[in-house]
Amino acid sequence: MAFELIDLPYPDTALDPAISAETLSYHHGKHHQAYIDKTNAAIEGTDLADKPLKEVIASARGSDQGLFNNAAQSWNHGFYWHSMAADGGSPSDELTSMIDDAFGSVDDLKSKLKDRGAGHFASGWVWLAEKGGVLSIEETHDGDTLADSGFNPLLTIDVWEHAYYLDHQNKRPAYLDAVVDSKLNWSFASENLARGTTWQYPG
Repeated sequence: MAFELIDLPYPDTALDPAISAETLSYHHGKHHQAYIDKTNAAIEGTDLADKPLKEVIASARGSDQGLFNNAAQSWNHGFYWHSMAADGGSPSDELTSMIDDAFGSVDDLKSKLKDRGAGHFASGWVWLAEKGGVLSIEETHDGDTLADSGFNPLLTIDVWEHAYYLDHQNKRPAYLDAVVDSKLNWSFASENLARGTTWQYPG
């Protein structure tokens, strides 16, 4: 069964001005769709064709870089869309307590996410993740992912240029300020923590 491009979980204007409808039309409709299409083409007729996307990623890691890049980017983007919201609410009591323990406060975590995102060299992803009951900020480069890493990712921020260039040009810190301050989906993060297992790409 082929993977499908998942719908955005909000109208394409919901993240404006942090992320515009124009950016989403390209990023979701073009970039994400291309990763899905290339993943499907690579697994068609193989024993991976009916596997969940996380299993495709794990199987391809270290053995098929092309498939890994496209499958991992398919998963990362699906997770990223859900990591954003027009109004992401607040972290659950459990998540807030863990944030306080790991970072000092929610505001301190936001500051650290911005710093790590701004300091990340070239393309990649910045994650809020949980492992063994402890939160951390992780980075993956290029198309790498935490989907099969042993971490339970709670949120991610895409720091590839195509995620922000139409709206913020080369000013990655401006994009991070806009997203981290008002568009992180804390309800999604809280759900991921409570579930205790890595998010499953639909399909």
